[in-house]
Amino acid sequence: MENGTKGKLTVSSSLQVEQPLAPSKLWKIIVVASIAAGVQFGWALQLSLLTPYVQLLGIPHQFASFIWLCGPISGMIVQPVVGYYSDNCTSRFGRRRPFIAAGAALVTIAVFLIGFAADLGHASGDPLGKGSKPRAIAVFVVGFWILDVANNMLQGPCRALLADLSGGKSGRMRTSNAFFSFFMAVGNILGYAAGSYSRLFKVFPFSKTKACDMYCANLKSCFFIAIFLLLSLTTIALTLVRENELPEKDEQEIDEKLAGAGKSKVPFFGEIFGALKDLPRPMWILLLVTCLNWIAWFPFFLYDTDWMAKEVFGGQVGDARLYDLGVRAGALGLLLQSVVLGFMSLAVEFLGKKIGGAKRLWGILNFVLAICLALTILVTKMAEKSRQHDAAGTLMGPTPGVKIGALLLFAALGIPLAVTFSIPFALASIFSSNAGSGQGLSLGVLNLAIVVPQMLVSLVGGPWDALFGGGNLPGFVVGAVAAAASGVLALTMLPSPPADAKPAVAMGGFH
Repeated sequence: MENGTKGKLTVSSSLQVEQPLAPSKLWKIIVVASIAAGVQFGWALQLSLLTPYVQLLGIPHQFASFIWLCGPISGMIVQPVVGYYSDNCTSRFGRRRPFIAAGAALVTIAVFLIGFAADLGHASGDPLGKGSKPRAIAVFVVGFWILDVANNMLQGPCRALLADLSGGKSGRMRTSNAFFSFFMAVGNILGYAAGSYSRLFKVFPFSKTKACDMYCANLKSCFFIAIFLLLSLTTIALTLVRENELPEKDEQEIDEKLAGAGKSKVPFFGEIFGALKDLPRPMWILLLVTCLNWIAWFPFFLYDTDWMAKEVFGGQVGDARLYDLGVRAGALGLLLQSVVLGFMSLAVEFLGKKIGGAKRLWGILNFVLAICLALTILVTKMAEKSRQHDAAGTLMGPTPGVKIGALLLFAALGIPLAVTFSIPFALASIFSSNAGSGQGLSLGVLNLAIVVPQMLVSLVGGPWDALFGGGNLPGFVVGAVAAAASGVLALTMLPSPPADAKPAVAMGGFH
């Protein structure tokens, strides 16, 4: 073994192991992590408002889940690609920062397309009123694809930059991911609060048009705020936090690597296949646990407000009374969930030490997730038995007890969600750092374990629910089973990471 250039150790002629730089100050990590608030504000709007919005555009429930394939497909391709090229970027602005800036710009474009989809569709010939609006749907889908591409361009480099700033220290990586999760909670709180306020469009009176009703105008107004928040936080972070410049010799090595890759027929996919081929056993187990964990989460992410509107409130799509009330109640539940998520994110490191490690905490809380998803059946049955009608025979909303029970269920899910948003990414950073691999590509490989189950749920979720009558409970039951399986594997097979061990010279690992 011989010493290579600064920041690397060279083992033979083909294997390079990254040597992390010294950890940066904590305030820099917090500033970069705050970008998550801007990203998650828009994501919260997607989760709480877009599925009902898509159905209002004329797409039935059983096909609405196919729209969400945009995210998994773009994540499967974009995040590993961005991670690979950000690992090898030699821009004078840094490795990660150019991708973060580009992602923020694309989010702005996408949000305008989504917000003005109904207006652009009507201008192109869509009819007013109820019914399918194919042109608006087309604009919406294009905007949605761009938004998911942009979100992946942002989140991957942000987490990789946090790992870079952590300097290879396991404790600092866990702390940085906990802060990222905390700011995701802040973004959720702001997004769900905006989504639950039905008069926000009055701040932007021009948002309400002939083609865009009050619900649509409220969504559009929320996206205006999302753009302002994201651009502000991104600008502050990219201005205040500078990346350590690569030595000139390292830049030459990267240029030669990329030039050689450019001659290959599959330069990027060769890296991905090589990364998967040489994955150490801890990463394979992490991918499996993460995959099952997201099979559990995604049905609820996809249909949480729809469940509240249909099963709990008894509304139907297009019902301006009960369904809309249920959607707003669901947004309130997600707001409460995010408050719990924020506090829990700050307590993850402490609880992990008390319980006996991050993997044990993750395993236990996966069982909490399974119980909560199973309890949606109980809440639904209670809502059905307590249905009441007024004197005119009009169906009334759920009783206070049922509504409180549903909201408490939303809030309780914030506890396992804090672990889902932090521990898997921290473990991936720690495992990859110890293997001497690039953080961007490593987190991109982890993202495959997130987007593949999302694709599976998006493809079969709607038809699966339709097979049992069109409700949301069948998907939640599958999620409960997957969460329990994820908990078992996390407790029995997932290895505990070393505590701030120096990265070893790897005999394998990611490329």
